[in-house]
Amino acid sequence: MTDMFFLLSAPVLFFGFFSVALVLLVVFIFKSVYIVKQAEEILIERLGKFNRVLRPGLHFIIPLMEVPRTVTWTFLQDVDGRRLYRFTKTLYRIDKREAVYDFPRQNVITKDNVTMEINALLYYQITDAKLAVYEVEDLPEAIEKLTQTKLRDVIGELDLDQSLVSRDRINTKLRLTLDEATDKWGVKVNRVELQEVKPPEDIRQAMEKQMRAERDRRATILESEGKKRAAILEAEGSQESQVLEAQGQAQARLLQAESEAQSRLLIAQAESTAIEMIQRSVPNGDPLPYLIAMQYIKVLPELTKGKDNKMIIVPYEASSLIGSLASVKSIFDNAK
Repeated sequence: MTDMFFLLSAPVLFFGFFSVALVLLVVFIFKSVYIVKQAEEILIERLGKFNRVLRPGLHFIIPLMEVPRTVTWTFLQDVDGRRLYRFTKTLYRIDKREAVYDFPRQNVITKDNVTMEINALLYYQITDAKLAVYEVEDLPEAIEKLTQTKLRDVIGELDLDQSLVSRDRINTKLRLTLDEATDKWGVKVNRVELQEVKPPEDIRQAMEKQMRAERDRRATILESEGKKRAAILEAEGSQESQVLEAQGQAQARLLQAESEAQSRLLIAQAESTAIEMIQRSVPNGDPLPYLIAMQYIKVLPELTKGKDNKMIIVPYEASSLIGSLASVKSIFDNAK
């Protein structure tokens, strides 16, 4: 009976042992094989001591003797787009990609004792996973506290106006300070950005009034400068117009004088030609009486103008005029 029970139970025991061994083998393989993704690293400890870093790829470890080091990481979650809730998470895969940390809004005091709220963004990247795990307990929380402290120090060195217009200066100074402080943690701080700078309500209202007054002042100055410029341009235009008009008048007088001179020259040349023609027609004649007679004839119509003229004015030396006419007649007779 006993032999029969043994024979019946032996396969069952063998199957149970085989099943347990298979399960242990699966667990052994599952615990010994690790696939590390790109931009991730895993820290391996052997019997509680750091052994090596698993980088991207397929890796095998010795179960029970070697285990990955787990760390506690603090995260901030944005809920309803306004409030940030803090939660912690245990992980063993260290992400080496650039991470952004959105700090909650905090109060800072400026050099002139003005309290305002500032919201900052920090972009950092883990360069050494070993230092990030073993040199600090909770890296994100440590970076947050360090940033808050350095931000208060930087803002405390500036007054209100400087803190509002010197964001680039604040960002650069914070980045350099945090990068130097987090170097021993294996962290590279790439950028620090001030997202929002919110002064108190009364200060903001005073600043708005000041801005409106400044805009009004600039508008008045621009309007005055515009009127001044318009007056200057109008005066310059009037001056140029007068100069051009004077130049035109001078040019006109010059042209008129040249025309009169040319006209007189032509008249003189015509008279000279007439005298030469008279002398050629009457070689022994005197052309002077002819010229005097022609001038008398030209002047007579001017002397007899007017409606009320009741007498005829006979020029002085009328006998000379008659003699001149006789000379003219003889000249024309000879010419014929």
